[in-house]
Amino acid sequence: MKESGYVILGSGVAGLGAANALQEEGIKPRLYEARPRPGGLTSSYDAGDGFVFDEGVHISFTTNPRVKELFAKSVDDKFEVGNVYCNNYWQGHWIKHPAQVNLYGLPADLVVNCIMDFVAANAVQEPVINNYEDWLYAAFGKTFTETFPAKYTVKYHTTEAKNMTTDWLGPRLYRPKLEEVLHGALRFEPSDVFYVNEFRYPSHGGFESFLNHFFPMADISCNHEVTQIDTKARQLSFRNGSTTSYEKLISSIPLPKVIPLIKGAPKDVLEAASRLACSQVVVVNIGLNRPVEVKPQWSYFYDDDIPFARVSHRGNLSPGNVPPGCGGFQAEIYFSDKYRPLTGKPEDWIEPAIDGLIKCGLIRDRSEIVHQSCMWLPFGNIIFDHDRPKALATVHGFLDDVGVRYCGRFGDWGYIWTDHAFLSGERAAKGALRGVKTEAVT
Repeated sequence: MKESGYVILGSGVAGLGAANALQEEGIKPRLYEARPRPGGLTSSYDAGDGFVFDEGVHISFTTNPRVKELFAKSVDDKFEVGNVYCNNYWQGHWIKHPAQVNLYGLPADLVVNCIMDFVAANAVQEPVINNYEDWLYAAFGKTFTETFPAKYTVKYHTTEAKNMTTDWLGPRLYRPKLEEVLHGALRFEPSDVFYVNEFRYPSHGGFESFLNHFFPMADISCNHEVTQIDTKARQLSFRNGSTTSYEKLISSIPLPKVIPLIKGAPKDVLEAASRLACSQVVVVNIGLNRPVEVKPQWSYFYDDDIPFARVSHRGNLSPGNVPPGCGGFQAEIYFSDKYRPLTGKPEDWIEPAIDGLIKCGLIRDRSEIVHQSCMWLPFGNIIFDHDRPKALATVHGFLDDVGVRYCGRFGDWGYIWTDHAFLSGERAAKGALRGVKTEAVT
């Protein structure tokens, strides 16, 4: 490998995707990570008691053969493969996901009203869609919308559906035919219509193990938090007092953080970056002294008195995530500076999460808990509110002008999964090699 003027900021899957593309051209980039260890949002942690926890739910759904092969190579082909199964909890009822085609077992009046409203909504030929709430009413009708997705939107995105656009949806919310709704109301789990099927997850070491193959592709320096980017001098300054120069710069740092670092960033660009909203997450980790005998890899929750929006079942991703004879959960509680600021400290949410897990029956009582901890993730998911499109165009246009390539969920500022983030990093690197602007993924 030849000495490189290519520099990557951030050692998550997007930054490592960029490193992969560069090493294919015989270039070993320098990569700087603010935290004490590489991995970014895909980091996994061995709690020291046999439990392994990720930074939230991470599963590989990729259908890209090349990415599949690269991830498999990272773990020496030691990974779990399974069919995705997830479910929903609502007021004491567990139903398969997606709920719109699995109403069986819910109260009869609710099912009847959901179906009647669904028929009425679908009779409207050209509904006016100005926001996500409009889309939900047009797709599912009033009763289902207000019982399920509108509730989940507030818990997961921290804001109401009317405050969001629809450009993030893609295949994520299934729009069924009437016959599918009827079959799902009359029969138990009659169909599989979820937008992902097969999943892969490392057998050992948590999700981060899928990155093992890529760490050696860059000269990684941890504990290097960037404090200034001088795009004219092409120089970086770090909190530890060191500096370095670069020829080409690729960043996976979240846009609201990276823009204020750029020396001389215009006021309108700084203001645009401040309007980009994302959720923050308290992830509560729970280990039990018994196996968790449930089918799903993760579950969704709608009740107002349960604080978390989603729970992943650690042993159902890989038995290697829990000690023998034990089970584990990760519960995700969402906040945002813009819409729902964190109250108290992250650890204050451990007990409310345990209360919720007991309420829904996943934990029998506190005596079976052998591990409890929490993580605070300041960047969770992009919030697709109405400020995003214009603000993002301003920020990306500025970065293109000053020659900073961006990648990953928080560089593209899009709803992208692990494989898409990896490919986003590759695209940014290839753009740097060709000298063309970044093509963001939404």
